[in-house]
Amino acid sequence: MNSKSIETAYLFCPRCGTEAVAVGSVPFRCGQCGFANFFGPVAAVGGLVINDAGELLLVRRARDPGKGKWGLPGGFVDRDETIEQALIREVHEETSLQVIESQYLTSFPNLYDYADLVSPVIDLFYLCRVGDPMQVRLAADELTSYLWVRPIDTHLSEMAFPSNRRAIEQWLRSQ
Repeated sequence: MNSKSIETAYLFCPRCGTEAVAVGSVPFRCGQCGFANFFGPVAAVGGLVINDAGELLLVRRARDPGKGKWGLPGGFVDRDETIEQALIREVHEETSLQVIESQYLTSFPNLYDYADLVSPVIDLFYLCRVGDPMQVRLAADELTSYLWVRPIDTHLSEMAFPSNRRAIEQWLRSQ
């Protein structure tokens, strides 16, 4: 099956059920009841976890999107959660590491292709210091391996998401 953008899935108004006139339009507007959906991006976080040797933690994804490719620990921000809370939670859930200090680095737009629907995402990246970087224990359902490394082109070309690559490149330029 081919992936399609989330806005093309709106065939009917979710409020009143009227058939969409302009499928795929952004924003979706219902001519019957006036409902509008702007399909704004959801928020996600990525942790650039750096050890005392100045190496970055890369994690290999166990599932799609990006199965088998490198990524950064992170994920979606849950409802009623701050960006910082999501960062701490996601890094811990995926690696068992405790974030003790974080500093905002940058943000980039991203597209998340899941179950053949592509949704817009805004990825917020933070530099992270953790309590004991040697205590990595991966969430086996999400990640298959990890690597402490000074990323080179080989790693960057195998990133699951372009936004992760761009954040790492920005960090490398600041070194």
